[in-house]
Amino acid sequence: MKRKTMFWLVAIGVLALFVFFGMKPKPVAVDFGKVSRGSLVVTVNEDGETRIREPYLISAPLAGRLLRVELEPGDPLASDQVLAAIDPGEPGLLDARTEAEAQARVNAAQAAYERAESQLEIAKADVDRAKRYVDRDLGRLERGNITEPTLEDTEHQLRVARNNQSAAESSLDIARFELEQAKAALLYSRSLGREDGPTGRHFEIHSPIDGVVLRKFQESSTVLPAGERILEIGDPHDLEVRIDVLSQDAVRIRPGQRIIIEHWGGRDNLTAWVRRVEPSAFTKVSALGVDEQRVWVYGDFGATQAGTRQGQVAGSTGSGRDENTAAEARSLGDAYRIEARIVVWEEPDALKVPAGALFRDGVSSTEGQAERRWAVYRRGADDTAEKIAIELGERNDQEAQVLSGLNEGDQVVLHPSDQVAEGTLLESRR
Repeated sequence: MKRKTMFWLVAIGVLALFVFFGMKPKPVAVDFGKVSRGSLVVTVNEDGETRIREPYLISAPLAGRLLRVELEPGDPLASDQVLAAIDPGEPGLLDARTEAEAQARVNAAQAAYERAESQLEIAKADVDRAKRYVDRDLGRLERGNITEPTLEDTEHQLRVARNNQSAAESSLDIARFELEQAKAALLYSRSLGREDGPTGRHFEIHSPIDGVVLRKFQESSTVLPAGERILEIGDPHDLEVRIDVLSQDAVRIRPGQRIIIEHWGGRDNLTAWVRRVEPSAFTKVSALGVDEQRVWVYGDFGATQAGTRQGQVAGSTGSGRDENTAAEARSLGDAYRIEARIVVWEEPDALKVPAGALFRDGVSSTEGQAERRWAVYRRGADDTAEKIAIELGERNDQEAQVLSGLNEGDQVVLHPSDQVAEGTLLESRR
């Protein structure tokens, strides 16, 4: 009797153990992320291209036979170097109206040249004024009368004024070149038998700048009409970046913001600065066949003039540098592909959570209607999941700024599955 009793007691005990372990909740293996503080950068990522800022299209100023062009793409050029020569031949008889029109083109080119001179003087005056404002604000900053962002804005205005002066100088060179072409076209449109006619048969086209040949449109000697393209030239060291972004992203982009250039072929990332955001958009068909409204954003290469800049965290570039070396920038050429990240917001000391831990959770609002808010599963003290509603600020593809709901050092579940719920026992995935 005792043996039978002992047998049943042991059997009941074993059965109770099986029931206990069978009903005991099993931990769910998950990956954990950590809430931390650090730099958070929000960028607009798009492909773009480099572009020579001031290309020059050399065309035939008059009809005639173009002599063979010996220059090839990539050949260096010096200012005033002969690019091509045109034999105009003996012109036909010109009536008074045609000659008056040619003279009017000379007068228009002369007026454009004088206007370009005036614009250059205005640009120089703006540079002088911007320099005085920078010197004034440096003294005011030392006395504590202004803040650093005010000084940075003044320095930005100085940089813009210098760029405007460079553009005005280029416009003056173009106007001078066009005036010379208009005068030459009028001269060579007259008969060789006239007393004021040209002394030689060849009309030479000279280079307006130091640069290189970018493209060659005419290979052999041929007869060309007036205005036909011959060469395209430019300065390969005067580069800008051009990026087309979605119109909804363009509203966050402002002049002076930093552009991080990646995967351009070099070892380190390059840095550029937004110069202009075009005010009008254009329609572009995406790879999926969807019509998109895109906006062109232009940027300049160059180092910052101050230690930090609006919208910049020191040392946050991918290469850890705040400027481009001349050798790196000059290794790029016209129409080279780049991948650009335009920094629209950044915070050096943000409380951030991995984006993979976020999910939408339905909660009831005060009006009784359903409202979806951001939430995470936090690892509790007893290794159970706690659903926490949080408030987010800015975010990118990897991280999001936490405004409330979490503390630094909290562990959160990354990519929670449907097996994770409030109170679920958690363990770290091996």
